[in-house]
Amino acid sequence: MKNLGLFLLRVAVGAVFIYHGWLKLSDIALTTTFFDSVGIPIPVFFAWLVGLVEFVGGIALVLGVWVHTFALLLAVNMLVALLVVHLGAPWSAAELPVVLFGAMVALMGVGAGDWRLVKKECVCQMRGKKA
Repeated sequence: MKNLGLFLLRVAVGAVFIYHGWLKLSDIALTTTFFDSVGIPIPVFFAWLVGLVEFVGGIALVLGVWVHTFALLLAVNMLVALLVVHLGAPWSAAELPVVLFGAMVALMGVGAGDWRLVKKECVCQMRGKKA
């Protein structure tokens, strides 16, 4: 059941990141304007960076490739979103980033599971475990 759970977690949060990344990339002007309005420096650069990390990272999660790397990038992404955009906002506005942040930390901690496209993950080798 562990592998099924990790697979479903990866697919669910991966789909959310793919969707939100695509929304950012498909209207990069709006994303840039929003980033500028909340005080993010170099808003054009970060609009593209965040959109690409979310879109490509979501695909990587679904496929089970480079999960540790993208989980870390996406966790940082969600932490920045929480601190810059959602801090002080109603809880209902922060629920999704909190859940996504928690899911990324969980995937960093336990890995992608066995049901993944790439069977070897560097994080397992660094911890002295076999992939």
